[in-house]
Amino acid sequence: MRLNGLIAAPSTPMDKNGGIRTDIIPEYADWLRKSGVSGVFVNGTTGESLSLSPRERMELVAAWSRVCGDSFKLIVHVGDNSLPVSKELAVQAREAGAAAVGAMPPSFLRPSNAGALAEWCAEVASAVPELPFYYYHIPSMTGVFVKMADLFPLVSSIPSFAGVKFTYEDMMDYQMAVDYEGGRFDVLFGRDEMLLSGLVCGARAAVGSTYNYMAPVYLNLIRAYDSGDMVMARKWQARSHSLVRVLQHSSNGIACGKAVLCLRGVDVGPCRSPLPAFSSGEVEKLRRELESIGFFEWCDGVDPQSGR
Repeated sequence: MRLNGLIAAPSTPMDKNGGIRTDIIPEYADWLRKSGVSGVFVNGTTGESLSLSPRERMELVAAWSRVCGDSFKLIVHVGDNSLPVSKELAVQAREAGAAAVGAMPPSFLRPSNAGALAEWCAEVASAVPELPFYYYHIPSMTGVFVKMADLFPLVSSIPSFAGVKFTYEDMMDYQMAVDYEGGRFDVLFGRDEMLLSGLVCGARAAVGSTYNYMAPVYLNLIRAYDSGDMVMARKWQARSHSLVRVLQHSSNGIACGKAVLCLRGVDVGPCRSPLPAFSSGEVEKLRRELESIGFFEWCDGVDPQSGR
């Protein structure tokens, strides 16, 4: 399987008490389809996965599976600090009809080197050998800084190893991963604000949180890059930079992203503790910041200067 285009990393819809809301998912999925994304990577970082119980994660996968299909891919993050839990989640994802599974490594007792990480990947993948398995490389969250150039030779013998979701700034390692054995593996780019750099290095698919509410901006970026119009590609990437700067200024980027999605009309609610919810005052401040960068004028992919 080869993935292409934009894949959203959806937020987990929650009520005011931090309980999950699966009833929002059909509306959410319809919103994402209309925005142009090609699938979802559920229960990842943006989805607060490690703040959820295994049962809740399974409920979310079951709900997403009812609205996904061949034309809208369901990829399920199954990583956990417990290997048995990861394997159990992988089996449930297979039973729900997921197209693939991915997993970030344990972040408490971490694999200390490429060999230990490869063994862990093999264990998780063995639970669902018929499904493509993606390693989720996000060292800023996990503390596991193994380079893909060191990992790939050790996981090449895992029959279902499909590639990696690469959420890091080491572009040399990214390109080496893309080029490994002539492009053997799928290397999904995971830094929205650096997508243009990813395309230059050979990215064909990207997974990100801001694709939830401004996917047309990135689709314009990709079209401009593919047509050789680097000036326009940089322009659309700069739109992303202005939004991401707003997120970075927030003390709680995940809650801020949820608030942006709510302002776009998809009410995914607050975050779960320990992440604080946005107050009404913070939401209003966010709205003003978004207005100041022109977000609501260009988030649907319309260039305010040209009107198209």
